[in-house]
Amino acid sequence: MKKIAAHWQIIIALVTSVIVATLLKQMGDTPEVALILKICNLAGDLFMQALKMIIVPLVVSSIIAGLAGMAGFEGFKRMGLKTLGFYLLTTLSAVVLGLIIVNAMEPGLVDGKPNAELRQVFDNSAESISAADKGRFEEGQQDKASDWTTIFKRMLPSNIIKAGAEGQLLGLLVFSLIFGIAMTRFPLDQMAPLRNFFQGLNDVMIKITQWIMVCAPIGIFGMMVNTVYKNGASVFQELGPYFVTVLIALALHLFVVLPLILKVVGKINPLDHFRAMKTALLTAFSTASSSATLPVTMRCVQDNAGVSKTTASFTLPLGATVNMDGTALYECIAVIFVAQVMDFQMDLAAQMIVVISALLTSIGVAGVPSASMVAILIIMNNSNIPGANNAIYALFVVDRLLDMSRTAVNVFGDSCAAVVIAKSEGEQLYVKENEAF
Repeated sequence: MKKIAAHWQIIIALVTSVIVATLLKQMGDTPEVALILKICNLAGDLFMQALKMIIVPLVVSSIIAGLAGMAGFEGFKRMGLKTLGFYLLTTLSAVVLGLIIVNAMEPGLVDGKPNAELRQVFDNSAESISAADKGRFEEGQQDKASDWTTIFKRMLPSNIIKAGAEGQLLGLLVFSLIFGIAMTRFPLDQMAPLRNFFQGLNDVMIKITQWIMVCAPIGIFGMMVNTVYKNGASVFQELGPYFVTVLIALALHLFVVLPLILKVVGKINPLDHFRAMKTALLTAFSTASSSATLPVTMRCVQDNAGVSKTTASFTLPLGATVNMDGTALYECIAVIFVAQVMDFQMDLAAQMIVVISALLTSIGVAGVPSASMVAILIIMNNSNIPGANNAIYALFVVDRLLDMSRTAVNVFGDSCAAVVIAKSEGEQLYVKENEAF
């Protein structure tokens, strides 16, 4: 019997989870429902923890092995400039698109005036958010400084082991880059044992990734049952215009802007790339974590798109850390939306500051669910928008589905960079018919 493809397994899990959550919602708060939700939550947590478990060794081994395989420092410099240039192009285009859409649709206004009902929602929002989410948000807010120097400080952590344990990928990424570049300064035969070690470690981590992804449908089902059960459709009604605005902007970037970049810049058929990345996109949407999806993204890009291990190992971990198209777009829309509701006038200069702020803060945002909410609060406070704290709680209530959507955009943007840069390096793409996992 032919095995069901990985992306179809995940789609089945998503559809089934919605049906099960809807049925559980109708059953009410019974002990049986609580037990089922607890079991589903456990399955989802175990899957996420398994993915997070392999992030640090996978990122370190991928980057170092990838750099060691390049033709010295010149190879790194060439690919590094291409990668950073591509990420800057896509992120800036995402933020500008978000700015245009939010000003065109004006989700915070009714007949050209601030939405009084949304203003009331903001005032009552602190009571709507769960204690667990509120605590997690406030913890993240305390952890992140309100100035841009924090981003640069995290690039050079005083304790690399601690940075890895806390999931600070930016510092881990910079250390791995420095380590890999340093290896290229020594003779090849001298570095052979160290290069073989990291290459072997990378191969092992990829094999573990494949084992974990066998359980992906079960883990995704467990996560989605709890998500749908807690966030029913009713919570989106009051913030409907904002919700629709974000989704439209994300869809335009995902299905128009990035495919155009693939076609024009990389001379790549966008449909080929969408087919290659379908498993990674579904995983990103389900987990709402670009970091947790990184192992899946790397396998899809290599196995389905045909990108070399060297190129994928360099571009994708870097992208999962600094390239957040969907997040930057979302931050821009959220800030302007709150300003509209609060009747806070922002001229073009003030909005351009928001664009730059979104561009910068998206670099420092952790690749975990709802991490961008802290960055949004920082931008609103720096822009002196009133009522920022209450507004952020209101956005938090409907953030989960938007977070899932923007994570998919983040991951697709990273993969686009990998294939465009691989094509510029003369690699042959989309010659395999393999289905990742």
